[in-house]
Amino acid sequence: MANDSALFLGQFLRAPATIGAVAPSSRRLASAVCAPVPERGEPTVVELGPGTGPFTAEIQRRLDGRGQHLAVEVNEALAVLLAARFPAVDVVHADAAELCRLLADRGLSQADVVVSGLPWAAFPNELQCALLDAVTSAMGPAAAFTTFSYIHAIPLSSARRFRALLAERFEEVVPGRTVWRNAPPAFVFHARRPRF
Repeated sequence: MANDSALFLGQFLRAPATIGAVAPSSRRLASAVCAPVPERGEPTVVELGPGTGPFTAEIQRRLDGRGQHLAVEVNEALAVLLAARFPAVDVVHADAAELCRLLADRGLSQADVVVSGLPWAAFPNELQCALLDAVTSAMGPAAAFTTFSYIHAIPLSSARRFRALLAERFEEVVPGRTVWRNAPPAFVFHARRPRF
């Protein structure tokens, strides 16, 4: 995985609005973001924007061969890398807005956990709304949604708008602690009980 940072930076330079970061997330951030993945049962876990796979690895560790793990990556080069690196994961090169169709194509009715690595603060309002609509439509009533934001993005209007959308779309939104051992530092949002 030594070349991940170079690949990630290259993809960021090609499409900064869809990659949203210059380096992959740290293991500490992956652990915090993936905390809602249950360690029992047969959950359906959806991962949006997996990139080079730091969250993917943590989800796979937590699932330990159980359940379903669907990873949706819009960047073709990263999707190819991820599929080769994690053969047990159902990696699809697609837009996260198609999430309900992607689940239905696999005979899955809903997600138990949605883990997002998408750069929400880089998206315009219409895209934030469309993606959150897709997420909440794909979730069961007891499902969990987690994502993160970089600490430097807190004052951005797009980041404030996204936080307001989370509060509008979920009954419970809990911000986690800042993960300082990430470049750049980030904090996690845990959301539950989507409003349909």
